[in-house]
Formats: sequence, structure tokens, C-alpha cells
Amino acid sequence: MGWQFDDFDDFDEFDLVDETEDGQTPARSRARALVIGALTGAITLVVIVAFVFTTVGHFFWPDDEPSRPVRRQQPAQPSTADIQNANYRPSTWTEPNPFQFSTATPVADELVASADLEYTLLTNIYERVNPSVVNIEVVSSFHVASDIIDSSGSGFVLDAEGHIVTNSHVVRDAEEILVTFFDGYVATAEVVGVDDYSDLATIKVDPGSTPLVPVILGDSNELQVGQRVIAIGNPFGLDGSMTIGIVSALGRSLPSAQLLDRTYQRYSNPSIIQIDAAVNPGNSGGPLLDSYGRVIGINTAIRTENGGFQGIAFAVPVNTMKRIVPQLIDSGTAEYSWLGISSPPSDPGLSVAALADELDLPVRNGVVIDRVEPDSPAARAGLQGGTDSVNVRGVQWPVNGDIIVAINGMLVRDIDDLVAYLVENTSPGDTVVLTIVRGSQTLDLDVTLGVRP
Repeated sequence: MGWQFDDFDDFDEFDLVDETEDGQTPARSRARALVIGALTGAITLVVIVAFVFTTVGHFFWPDDEPSRPVRRQQPAQPSTADIQNANYRPSTWTEPNPFQFSTATPVADELVASADLEYTLLTNIYERVNPSVVNIEVVSSFHVASDIIDSSGSGFVLDAEGHIVTNSHVVRDAEEILVTFFDGYVATAEVVGVDDYSDLATIKVDPGSTPLVPVILGDSNELQVGQRVIAIGNPFGLDGSMTIGIVSALGRSLPSAQLLDRTYQRYSNPSIIQIDAAVNPGNSGGPLLDSYGRVIGINTAIRTENGGFQGIAFAVPVNTMKRIVPQLIDSGTAEYSWLGISSPPSDPGLSVAALADELDLPVRNGVVIDRVEPDSPAARAGLQGGTDSVNVRGVQWPVNGDIIVAINGMLVRDIDDLVAYLVENTSPGDTVVLTIVRGSQTLDLDVTLGVRP
């Protein structure tokens, strides 16, 4: 059974277009159209607003705050049979209390002590030696009227008579010297003796009123590369500063005198110790120590391109000090043994070892004599210089001269070794035995040393 058109009354008011006889739309038709348009616009606006809010909420509404709770399905608990078949077993684990987490137990005191043995040693050395180290401030003749401090350095107490060892360049030309001890006591000192060639000097304070704690001297001939060394001094005026390092090299030479005054003859300061312990301005003259706290050197210079420490420092060996300082105390000056020969420079590529094959030399180590000074100990002993020369890399190299290979039985590889032995082991007037190679012969000669002019 369906709808029949005749079952309904005419609904003329809902006709969208109901023209009159003359073709004009009635007023109520226009009203109906207006109402329908307004309703359609309102519905469209609601749909747009709902879409906008839904989109904005999707991007900005937190995921962990759902608009309505979600019912989660609880997982099914496994049965006893399932647990057995899956090799599961009940656990007694419980979550620990975060406020009761255990901390590591301190290691045993014995282990800490063992790990700190090196530092205990260094602390002990500092406590024993620092009372011997002094700070030295100098007023030169240029500023004596204004009391301006020209320079400062370090030093150490040598004996109970008040003698203090430092560098020559620290107290050279000093008019007034102030010495500050470890406990703050300040005393004036006077220069006893200065030697520019070794860069060593001795000053003295009144022993009656100063806290004198002499150092213990070691043996620099026993040093080895890699050995630990300790420096104590006053870098930049910071008194009682300690640094450590190792012996980086041995047997270096420095033109110490020429660095102070270019008019000096070019004699080198031999057997210099190279170290990597931090040494800065103000450390000059301070002691270099071994692991027993014994003085094995006197800190003297650094190799630098910016004025500060760059990992290379130098110290005068204590064995040189043992020969020079007693002379300074006795007479104020130092004398050096003199042989009276000259030799080609031992620059890289110009040593006997480097040229042995090229020049067909009979030995691979030694000092080739270029010239023998007239009326010198070498001349009186009969040593002979080269009779001719050849050009080797721009240097005139002597040929047919004697080659010194040993002194008192000790091998010498180059001129630095020979000078080092003379400085550290001989005095003017001593007689030494030189072993030389002359042509195909090996000869021993007795030479009585003179005084270096």
C-alpha cells in the first residue's frame, strides 16, 4: 500500500515558486526562502566550527588526557598448567625503594695508602727541603736610590755558615739583596762570588740570626733519562712552589756566559740537564732534586718562544757546582782547566760519527783537533792539529790531525764530552792521560792542564 497524492491537503506555502497571474512572487514565498537560507547558513556555520575545534584539539590537546576514559581489557592470568608448560616460575622480586639505594663501600685504607705512596713521597720531600729554599730579590745599581726590585729568583742554603747558592744572572750587578726564608724571615745578603760561565753564584747571610737548613747534595753523574726530578722555587714570586717531571735529556750545553755578555769567549756550559718539570721566571737558582730529596742540579734556564714555560727547561749539574762553588767561597772567582785546542763544531751532520765513512776516518767517535794553541798544555804535550782541510757542507773540516778518543780512560764522543770531563773532574795543574789516534797508531799522552785564559 503506498502513499496517494489525494490523501494530503495542498501545502502551497511550501512551494518554492508560486507565481501570481501577473508573474510576481508573493511576499510569504520570499519569507519562506529567507528562513530556509538562514537555517542552511546556520547549520553550515555549526559544521565549520565543529570541524575547526576538532582539528585544533587533535594537534593541541594532550594525548595523556583523553576526553573520556577508555576501558582497558585486563590480560588473562596464566593458569598453573600454563606456567609449568612455559617454564615460568613465581618470582620474589620486589621493586627497591629509591630512597634506600646502597652506595659503594670505601676501599680499604691500605689500598688508598698504596695508591698515594708517590704523593706521600713528594709531600715528605717538600717538607724536608722547602725550609732550605729561599726567595731572592735584587736591587741593582740603576735603582738603588728608589729601592725598585729589578729581579727575583730562588736559591738554597748550602751550609750552616750562611752560604746560599743561586744563579749568576739572578744576583749579577746587585747593589742590595733581600733573602726571604720559608717562614717569612727576611735577611740582607752580600755577594761572595759570581761565575758567568757556569751561571752559578754564592751569596751569604748572617748565620747568627737566620733559620739555616742546609740541603743534601747528590751525584749528577748517576742521572738517567726518564728519572723523576722535583723542582722547588719561587716562580713569579709565588714562594715555595713545587713541580715534578723527568729528565728529558743529558749532556746538553748552553752558552751561559755569552747570554749575559757577548764579549765572553765562546766556552759552553757543559753537562746541562734537560727536564720537563715546569720552571718559570723566578725558579732560577732553585734546587732540582731526585726522589731522595738530594740536590742534583740548579735550575737555570728555559727554552721558550713566548717567555713562559713550554716543556723544556735546563739545570746546571750539581757536580759542576761542587767544582765551582768552593772556589767562589774561597776566592770569589772560578778557574777552569785548559787544554788549548780547537775543534770543528759538532753540529748535526758534522760529528766524527756522521763523517767517519765520508772522510774515511779511522774511528767513529772522538774530537778531531783543528788547531793547537801555541805555548798551550796541548802544544807542550805534543798534540798535533790538522795539516789540511776539506769543505764539508760549507765547513772547513781538518784532515791529518790527531783525534782524541778518551781522557783518563773515559770515552769522549765529541768536544762537549771532553769539556764536560775537564769542568767536572779536573782543576788547573792536574795531569790527565789523553788517548789519541794518529794515522794508524793509538797513543797515550800525559798532559798537564793549564788555566783557561
